[in-house]
Amino acid sequence: MTDTVPAPTAAEKEGTPARRKKKTQARQAQAPKGAPSPARKVNPVLERLFELYPKMFGARFLPLKLGVFEDLLALHPDEFKREDLKIALGLHARSTRYLEAVASGKQRHDLNAVPVDPVAPEHVHHAILEVFRRRQARSAEDLRPQLRARLMEAIEASGLSREDYMLVVRSNDETANAVLDEAFAELGARNAKREALRRAFEASGRSVAEFAEMYGMDPAEVKRTLAAARARPETSDPV
Repeated sequence: MTDTVPAPTAAEKEGTPARRKKKTQARQAQAPKGAPSPARKVNPVLERLFELYPKMFGARFLPLKLGVFEDLLALHPDEFKREDLKIALGLHARSTRYLEAVASGKQRHDLNAVPVDPVAPEHVHHAILEVFRRRQARSAEDLRPQLRARLMEAIEASGLSREDYMLVVRSNDETANAVLDEAFAELGARNAKREALRRAFEASGRSVAEFAEMYGMDPAEVKRTLAAARARPETSDPV
């Protein structure tokens, strides 16, 4: 006589260790950095997205490709309701961890975590500003110098001229615009120094090591500065 084992009930499946572990990981993935494991209820659609696409909705967040909402509806027509999915993706996109991923300048990825497109400069810029606002609200320290440094990196990475960059990111936020102006001013001064060093080096006829010794500089720093100066087009503006 063969023993038969009844199929597990839905409640039993829900209570399996593997299932519980996945739910815990999903909650931790959606929690703010540094926060304790939350007891609050996590959006069930986000939990399901974590189970289906852990590389995109798991421990590490990556910028999502544009049109991912439609992709998910097409791939899982019976899994998600349109409005529920819209709410869940909105929560995900507004989370600080997701904004940090966008602010980092990483590429947009598809659901399989394959990079597909760059993030537009204005999206990087506004994500940087929003992350700064949230951090500043929790800190007594003035974080403007850090914000200015992040904006300088974003401006350089964009490859846009000052005029084009301002065209796509300028807003009615006077504080943000003031910091942006500071970033452009500091970047312009830094680039002018780089260009002056490049010209002095090329006119000197010396090697990097000799030039660095002559001016009391670190050879490695001279190399980095020359590389940065040469990477800029000759016709580019000061920033």
